[in-house]
Formats: sequence, structure tokens, C-alpha cells
Amino acid sequence: MLAALAASACDAAAEPNVFAGARLVERSYADLTGWRSDAQAMALAAFRSSCAVMVDTAAARRATGFPADGLVPACAAARRLPPETGDVEARAFFEAHFVPYRVVPQAGDGFLTGYFEPEVQGSLKPSARFATPLLALPDDLVPLGDRDVPAHLAGFTAARRTPDGLAPYHDRAAIEDGALGAQARPLVYLDWIDAFFVHVQGSARVRIGPGAEDVVRVAYAGRNGHPYASLGKLVVAETGIPPEQMTAPALIAWLRANPEAGRRLMRENRSYIFFRRADELDPAEGPLGAGMTQLIPGRSLAVDRTLWPYGLPVWVEAELPEPGSEALRPLRRLFIAQDTGTAIRGPARADIFFGSGPAAGEASGIVRHAPSAFVVLLPKGSLPAGRERKP
Repeated sequence: MLAALAASACDAAAEPNVFAGARLVERSYADLTGWRSDAQAMALAAFRSSCAVMVDTAAARRATGFPADGLVPACAAARRLPPETGDVEARAFFEAHFVPYRVVPQAGDGFLTGYFEPEVQGSLKPSARFATPLLALPDDLVPLGDRDVPAHLAGFTAARRTPDGLAPYHDRAAIEDGALGAQARPLVYLDWIDAFFVHVQGSARVRIGPGAEDVVRVAYAGRNGHPYASLGKLVVAETGIPPEQMTAPALIAWLRANPEAGRRLMRENRSYIFFRRADELDPAEGPLGAGMTQLIPGRSLAVDRTLWPYGLPVWVEAELPEPGSEALRPLRRLFIAQDTGTAIRGPARADIFFGSGPAAGEASGIVRHAPSAFVVLLPKGSLPAGRERKP
């Protein structure tokens, strides 16, 4: 299915573009299976939402492998289009302003996973059922970002401010054991398993009462800077359960049946997420992505932020599992990079946002390491290296 995009042989005279260990091979839009049948007005709407914050948001403009500044002319053109722009006009816009490049990793294809915004029950006060807090960002946490990191903080992305200077921040186990003291400021309380998965997803709708107005939305505010470890992989290593069987529903069932072992393995993931209340968000739209726009189900993509800028259009071809079935369904769609994640690393690695609530959770939970063709649409004239000719 992906063979049309997999071809990348070129004559010896062509100089390849090598980026982050992968080759960028120029394609034509005719090479993209399903390009002309995709509903690209939706992708244009997502692109324009990224453009609206790009010029004002430092996070969106931070240097990456391909800086977001290259998207500015395309943003200006997109904002001149009428709000009711249809699929045909949207497709013409992308073709006029971008060139597709297949990202060819050193080995194998790219791969996809899925994520969603959980909707869970919770409480503003602790109880026997809801005993695990989601915490606000502590005042002593310092993101390290792109600053020069001293040797004792190598490998960390955040640190703790102390009278003696910066130190590694407390890990998950220490925080759960009370290391934050008065700096621990609970926002809401959840079931212990729900809380862990909200940490993984980075946002949630917490229902604290029966009415539609009794919902607290929490959004990502920061993390403790420790490396992330997959709980599913930890459970597989301990139990011997085949990895292909460790879907999100299977993992939750195992945790319910093995709470003591589950809590112990959770603490081996030393990464810990802090949150903030996101009362400003439109309840009809998705959570706030790292690119500072509300995410759009089926059009927003999380990518490696160290390589690709927010707002970048990305064409994906893959075969995804169908919920409740062993069948696969084709995915041929244009996404917009609007988010990132600690586990999203590599030039051909991405995470699809599926939406909010249980149905989105089921659909995203079965997408694990799905092979994909990953095509970035780079603004015309933005490729820094020599151009590789198509076969």
C-alpha cells in the first residue's frame, strides 16, 4: 500500500537531503495516494489556527530543524482566503505554497500512535475513590529549554531551584511520597489509574458533577524533566505478555487486576506532569496543544518539536486498526503539526489526536507503532540542502 511513496532510488549525480538521520526525497502531489480526495478545507482551517498564534507565540517560533519563519508567507496567503474556502481551493493553496518531501528513515518506515483527551470522573476534594491529585506547576521548577545545561543536569529538561543552585527535580516516586511539601497544590482528585493516563495524555475533561457545567478542563503546564518510560513496555517486560496484545484497554484491565504491581511499575516512569485549569478553552473544541491552538480531531498531529515547527503540514499514509475488528482501514490525510510529546522522537514519528472522550480513547488506544509513509510539506524555497531528484 505504501510502495508508491517508498521508492527513493536516484541516479548517482543527485545530492540527497539528509535531515536528522533521514533522507528527504522530493515527490509530486500525484505521488500522494488519495491527495485529491482528502477533505483539505479542514486541514486549511487547522493551518490557519496555527498561523493565528505563530507570530505572537514564542513556543511556536522556537528554532527547529526547519524554522517556523518559513511558514510566514504561506500564513499570509492563507489568511487572505475567505472563511468558506472549500476543498478544491484549499488543495490549490497547499500545492501553490508547499513542496512534498517523503521522509525516509535510515531503517524501516515511519510509525504512528494515537492520543486523545480523556473524560474522567473526579472530585475537587480527596475521597476513597478519588485520592490521586493532579498538581499545579510548582514555583521552584525551572525549564531548562535551550540554555547551556551543566553536567550534573545532562539528560534533564527541567530542574529545581535551590539555595545552592539548580538541582535535578524530584522524580515521580518522590513527588508521590510528598517531596513537594507546601508546593503541592492539587487542582482535582482522580482515580489512580485515570490520573496516570491523564499524565500520559497531558490534558483531560474532569466531570465533578452530573451537569454539563460541572466539568473542569485541565491542560499541560510543565513536567519535572525526567525521561519518560512507557508503562506498557514495563508491564510487558515484567509479565511476558506479547507486546501486540498490550493495548490501552488491556493495560487498564491488567492494572485493575494487579494494583500493587501496577503502582510499583508506574513509579518506574520517573517523568511527572503538572497541570493548570484551562477554563478559557472553548468546550466544543479539543484541548490546547503545545503549539498554543485547540486541537482538531483527525487533523492535529504531535511531532518531534526539536525537528519540525508547529504549523507544518504533514501528509500521512497508513493502515490503521478498526476498533472492535481485526480489519485495517486506510488513512490518507493531510494533518497539521500542532502538538508534541516526550515519546515523540524522530523525523518520521507522529501521534494523531483522535478527539475527546471514551470513543476517541478506544480508537487511539489500538494505534500502536502503525507503519506509515510520512511526507512533510515544506514551504517552497525552504530546503537548506541540495535537492534530490525524483526517480
